Amino acid sequence: GCFECCIKCLGGIPYASLIATILLYAGVALFCGCGHEALSGTVNILQTYFEMTRAAGDVIDVFTMIDIFKYVIYGVAAAFFVYGILLMVEGFFTTGAIKDLYGDFKITTCGRCVSAWFIMLTYIFMLAWLGVTAFTSLPVYMYFNLWTICRNATIVDGANLCLDLRQYGIVTIGEEKKVCTTSESFIKMCDSNELNMTFHLFIVALAGAGAAVIAMVHYLMVLSANWAYVKDACRMQKYEDIKSKEEQELHDIHSTRSKERLNAYT
Repeated sequence: GCFECCIKCLGGIPYASLIATILLYAGVALFCGCGHEALSGTVNILQTYFEMTRAAGDVIDVFTMIDIFKYVIYGVAAAFFVYGILLMVEGFFTTGAIKDLYGDFKITTCGRCVSAWFIMLTYIFMLAWLGVTAFTSLPVYMYFNLWTICRNATIVDGANLCLDLRQYGIVTIGEEKKVCTTSESFIKMCDSNELNMTFHLFIVALAGAGAAVIAMVHYLMVLSANWAYVKDACRMQKYEDIKSKEEQELHDIHSTRSKERLNAYT
């Protein structure tokens, strides 16, 4: 009894949805955790080596934008934690174990509509994660340029290379916030572990966003298969109903004729 019950439970687990959920949680965790720490490291680098300070009042500067991005990360982590659970529940409701427990018609009627909605939402979220991946590649590109300047400064003696934040839109044109290889702050920044750590955190965050995109694509395949499954199950249910009705009608006709023959004989 216990062995059969365990086999039945294992057969009802939506393994495709489970794999996609694990990949989604891993990607979101990497993106949110590493992205948050990378943004904090960016604030320290800007304040320490570029001598930037927060603007007074309600002026929106780069530090305010970084704080907004952090709050967005909190929201993304919470939202996709809940969404992953919902997709797992949807996967359970389209498995054989639940279908046998509650009946064909109830599952196919609700599951077909739910699957269609989740396909639409997952497609929208996939496009959103593609945008997040493209946006996350921007700080990776910026830190790669900075890392390249630090590397070239150590290879080429006497090279005067500079990094101007105005090139990336971090500060306005009127502000001149740049560091050159000849300055002491640039040498300290290149020698610090903070720059290297922040750069690699952004790379991991980019990889997490890419994993979330792959998870969304995986979910789309799973949801499309589930939608086709419940659609076919609905058609099969209608066919079984029509077949059962026809058999019942034939049985009634046969019974009626048998009674008529018996009465005629009597």
